[in-house]
Amino acid sequence: MIIGETTGHDHRKKNPVALEYTTHVWYYTAMEIMILVDEHDNPIGTMEKMEAHRRGLLHRAFSCFVFNDRRETLIQRRAANKYHNPGIWANTCCSHPRPGENIIEAVKRRMPEELGFAIANPRELMWFIYKAEFPNGLTEHELDHVVIAEYNGESIKQNPDEVAEIRWISRKDLEAEVAANPENFSFWLKRILELNVLPW
Repeated sequence: MIIGETTGHDHRKKNPVALEYTTHVWYYTAMEIMILVDEHDNPIGTMEKMEAHRRGLLHRAFSCFVFNDRRETLIQRRAANKYHNPGIWANTCCSHPRPGENIIEAVKRRMPEELGFAIANPRELMWFIYKAEFPNGLTEHELDHVVIAEYNGESIKQNPDEVAEIRWISRKDLEAEVAANPENFSFWLKRILELNVLPW
């Protein structure tokens, strides 16, 4: 595992992917393209998402944790049709920036796509690298930026193609559940908890 500071670099290019979002209707108009990086988060190319996961190539990603005023975090259970880790509990939102997006822009885009609400001031904490192989032959090899945000509203509308279930949970309860049933939680969520960087 490699841990590093966020760089704040804004690698802006023309965005080749568009997603329409209107009253909780989601549909893609092109394939998803991800940013390949080296171990210092320098971009070295782009690749279609599934191909990158089949080849296990290092790519830029983010994991966002949204907290409420009670210092609970919102977690999601991944939809049954996800290409890896279906039905597993993960953090609030995790995804990949597209070419032309920085991390914060990607978080602000992806939150409404997955959960139907916007966040105002997401903040990067750090990044780390992990690699995990899955039974279906795919490999998640990410340089993962950890992002936090706050939300206390009630207008949460998850996209059923992405999210099966959501709930708010305290640090104590989350750590207890992970310890009791680690197989129910994503690799990256468990790794971030081990790093102890979240502002509970």
